[in-house]
Amino acid sequence: MQLKIMPKKKHFSAGRVPLILFLCQMISALDVPLDSKLLGDLVQPPTITQQSPKDYIIDPRENIVIQCEAKGKPPPSFSWTRNGTHFDIDKDPLVTMKPGSGTLIINIMSEGKAETYEGVYQCTARNERGAAISNNIVVRPSRSPLWTKERLEPITLHNGQSLVLPCRPPIGLPPAIIFWMDNSFQRLPQSERVSQGLNGDLYFSNVLPEDTREDYICYARFNHTQTIQQKQPISLKVISAKPGKERPPTFLTPQGTESRKEELRGNVLSLECIAEGLPTPIIYWIKEDGTLPVNRTFYQNFKKTLQITQVSEADSGNYQCIAKNTLGAVHHTISVTVKAAPYWISAPQNLVLSPGENGTLICRANGNPKPRIGWLTNGVPVEIAPDDPSRKIDGDTIIFSNVQERSSAVYQCNASNEYGYLLANAFVNVLAEPPRILTSANILYQVIANRPALLDCAFFGSPLPTIEWFKGTKGSALHEDIYVLHDNGTLEIPVAQKDSTGTYTCVARNKLGMAKNEVHLEIKDPTRIIKQPEYAVVQRGSKVSFECKVKHDDTLIPTIMWLKDNGELPNDERFSIGKDHLVVTDVSDDDGGMYTCAANTTLDSVSASAVLRVVAPTPTPAPIYDVPNPPFDLELTNQLDKGVQLTWTPGDDNNSPITKFIIEYEDAMHEAGIWHHQAEVSGTQTTAQLTLSPYVNYSFRVMAENSIGRSVPSEASEQYLTKAAEPDQNPTAVEGLGTEPDNLVITWKPLNGFESNGPGLQYKVSWRQKDGDDEWTSVVVANVSKYIVSGTPTFVPYLIKVQALNDVGFAPEPAAVMGHSGEDLPMVAPGNVRVNVVNSTLAEVHWDPVPLKSVRGHLQGYRIYYWKAQSSSKRNRRHIEKKILTFQGNKTHGMLPGLQPYSHYVLNVRVVNGKGEGPASTDRGFHTPEGVPSAPSSLKIVNPTLDSLTLEWDPPSHPNGVLTEYTLRYQPINSTHELGPLVDLKIPANKTRWTLNHLNFSTRYKFYFYAQTSVGSGSQITEEAITTVDEGKLAGILPPDVGAGKAMASRQVDIATQGWFIGLMCAVALLILILLIVCFIRRNKGGKYPVKEKEDAHADPEIQPMKEDDGTFGEYSDAEDHKPLKKGSRTPSDRTVKKEDSDDSLVDYGEGVNGQFNEDGSFIGQYSGKKEKEPAEGNESSEAPSPVNAMNSFV
Repeated sequence: MQLKIMPKKKHFSAGRVPLILFLCQMISALDVPLDSKLLGDLVQPPTITQQSPKDYIIDPRENIVIQCEAKGKPPPSFSWTRNGTHFDIDKDPLVTMKPGSGTLIINIMSEGKAETYEGVYQCTARNERGAAISNNIVVRPSRSPLWTKERLEPITLHNGQSLVLPCRPPIGLPPAIIFWMDNSFQRLPQSERVSQGLNGDLYFSNVLPEDTREDYICYARFNHTQTIQQKQPISLKVISAKPGKERPPTFLTPQGTESRKEELRGNVLSLECIAEGLPTPIIYWIKEDGTLPVNRTFYQNFKKTLQITQVSEADSGNYQCIAKNTLGAVHHTISVTVKAAPYWISAPQNLVLSPGENGTLICRANGNPKPRIGWLTNGVPVEIAPDDPSRKIDGDTIIFSNVQERSSAVYQCNASNEYGYLLANAFVNVLAEPPRILTSANILYQVIANRPALLDCAFFGSPLPTIEWFKGTKGSALHEDIYVLHDNGTLEIPVAQKDSTGTYTCVARNKLGMAKNEVHLEIKDPTRIIKQPEYAVVQRGSKVSFECKVKHDDTLIPTIMWLKDNGELPNDERFSIGKDHLVVTDVSDDDGGMYTCAANTTLDSVSASAVLRVVAPTPTPAPIYDVPNPPFDLELTNQLDKGVQLTWTPGDDNNSPITKFIIEYEDAMHEAGIWHHQAEVSGTQTTAQLTLSPYVNYSFRVMAENSIGRSVPSEASEQYLTKAAEPDQNPTAVEGLGTEPDNLVITWKPLNGFESNGPGLQYKVSWRQKDGDDEWTSVVVANVSKYIVSGTPTFVPYLIKVQALNDVGFAPEPAAVMGHSGEDLPMVAPGNVRVNVVNSTLAEVHWDPVPLKSVRGHLQGYRIYYWKAQSSSKRNRRHIEKKILTFQGNKTHGMLPGLQPYSHYVLNVRVVNGKGEGPASTDRGFHTPEGVPSAPSSLKIVNPTLDSLTLEWDPPSHPNGVLTEYTLRYQPINSTHELGPLVDLKIPANKTRWTLNHLNFSTRYKFYFYAQTSVGSGSQITEEAITTVDEGKLAGILPPDVGAGKAMASRQVDIATQGWFIGLMCAVALLILILLIVCFIRRNKGGKYPVKEKEDAHADPEIQPMKEDDGTFGEYSDAEDHKPLKKGSRTPSDRTVKKEDSDDSLVDYGEGVNGQFNEDGSFIGQYSGKKEKEPAEGNESSEAPSPVNAMNSFV
């Protein structure tokens, strides 16, 4: 039964409704249903349903049957033409027509010859609504002529010569199939050296002595008549006196260097090159300026024949065959042109219209050359047919407007060129019929839950009815958001649920009336096996039980069946089936295999399987447990485009049941030698349905695993190459980022070979501006990962898509991602720059943000350049050091730390994007207030006398303001390293030298010295010095004969020349040597020794100064003998202590890479008024004190 199909409903604007209605009428033409009960009063023009082929070759030994079947209402009558004239079958007693049919039967078995009835036949089926015609059927009897008698001379050749044995079979119909055999009807062996050409000749590239024989026979087989014709035998003798001379290849066929070949679209293109030479040449094929099509290219006859199936116009071009041996190569170019007989693009379709409606018949065909389109009406050329005012012909289209019942007819479209023709019948049937529902009423549909439900509503009407579905008695029309409304009226529920149960009503409407029909839907629970049989290993002679519990819908009655190895169970009383069990007693070796429990209902079926393995009784020796043996006998079955079933036989489990099988695959095409995980299945399974990817050359292997471990892999299965398909995924990591102001660089992560799904992987790159109305611009690129779009506006958002495609088709439509064209430098500088000085080292800067459009890129932040202003003289001497701080994001303020107090700074602000910096704002200057000064640059003691010391210093390197005064504090240190009273002294700021008088002679003093501004005191610098010795006191220890007066006079005597002093120094040196030895021993043992005590004993109880930690015992050392051990010591030999400038850290403020300053502060040892009892820790120095220091320790 043929139905009139309803197009899917669409929503359109009011302005487009007439056009859409017209198009719907154009495409809504189908057959009138011929249901005698429902539509007995409808008429339909004839339609040809069956006919003989256009080129009809008959067997002359059998009756001729020329088919012509048609349908219509009323039933059509039939007539025939032969060779363009009426064929009166009543006048020929051998010709009859089948009753109720147009099929001709010509009885030539009794008398007559088939040649008498050769010709071109055409059938016409006619009723009151029109006439349909068949193709022109060319009837020819098959022919199998004999070979002409000929005398064939024996052929004698020398070893290595080439030879062509001609066949030249008689021309038969259809052409004969050629093959070479000997007198014993055995096919002659063929190879790269000896082969049969497409024309049937037998070619020898070079002959050998073993080619000698007298029965080279060419046979022609005519399949239509089942006859074989034989040529006279050919005798060949090869003289083998000496080996043939080697020679480069030359072509036996085709001749020359170029030839031409023409083939029709859809046929098999066969190209042949056969060469002679010694050694035997090898043939290679290439296509110039292209590649041979994958999956359609095949080689025959030892690669001497190239075949391309389903050839198309794209296969035209130059093909080159190359014959090569060790002495050279020869080329031949075949220029192929593919022509095409007409083929349909859009064949005309039957049209059913109601009076007053419009419609079209469209006949579109293509070919090479372009076919001519001709129209006929009821078998008569439309140019001479009766005129119809409702009909207008426009080339390949007939337009009908305001049709009436008399407009009914059968139209024929003829598309023809020099290579053939196409003929199609399409009727126009003008009917006025109200809707009719052809589906039976109150049909009950039963569907398993979660499966699709299809409710039928076959309908007919003219004009074409619209279909609506309703659920229940008061329900609203069902829409396509949940349901699928098919063109033929069927309602589809994609996933039926329990709440889908109910009554559904189908309503068909047109302007002549309405019809409706009710159907009922019931949703059933699926059948499930909730307890499956399990893999079992039993000993011979024991019992085994398989369990199978089934849960099903209460209204369905399942049938439980047990199978063994997919067949019936053995007819053996040892097998007993209970409600939920299969029990096998006295198990034998033959009982091993796969047992399947199958549960079937009227709506669904499920099954589950388990393997029974029968083993011998446990031997007396203790079992050996090991990993399983590898599986074997891998077999691929049920091979589909994207799936295959893998079956294997498990290896021995070595007394530990196999728990699972691991399946791996190798892709020999893309990643040969690399195995990937494919799937895992239960240890009870020996088969797995594997889901495969397209265009992959699969091999599989299986490993078994038990509680001991995993087996070695099995042998690889046979290879299975899946068919190519369009990609199912698109590239990832799609990004769009410009590298120049006028470009957009689109990048992506390409698919790998496994993901390509086929040959010819390419990418369709599409882009358009996000905020514009431009259409997508697309380009197809090779398998690369980048494409550059030039000529884009600066920093504009783009929508980007990258879609994969291959020779088969396109991947799914990708999602669009957003990118930006290239950035350019910002155009505008920040405005209204303001500075708020927080303190002497910190300032806060504010500015107004620039307009985002002027950034011309991704705003990365704002950058502050600032520097300390200098006089012109200083600027000439030293380059101005500018510092940079970057503040990320759209900030409008930032902090500048680490400033120099009492200084004038200049700054500007710039906006930063991914391209770089914009113009600088106007320079803005500011002053920092005074701060505390740094320590004096140096402090040294000169000109020591008995009761005075002179101090000289350099001012602070960073006064950080106007110095108001210096403060000097000093105190004596006695022989036990205890500190005396502290003296405080103020010194004017303009002084750099000061002399202290009235000091004690031969006394060590410690000095603390720092500068001051109006803000406060700065860092201090310390130093120690000793007044000179009073020789008068030394006279008390001189010999008795030395008088006091002499002692007074001896003040000017150099004590270094006195014997007592030399002896004393020797004793001190010995003591120092002992001390060094003790220190060395204790240092090597990790001990502690009281060196730091002396340092700690000199701390000021009131002032805790910070001094640079130079790592030496320099507090007591003489200026000449002081030699620091650490390279980093900053104490010079002239007792001058210098302190480096320090910068505040920017870690807490700046965010730019150039905005970091490190604070440089060094530790200085502290002195306390109380002597430490604990020894100092650590080996800070091993330097020996000078003799003067040693002497001072005994004062």
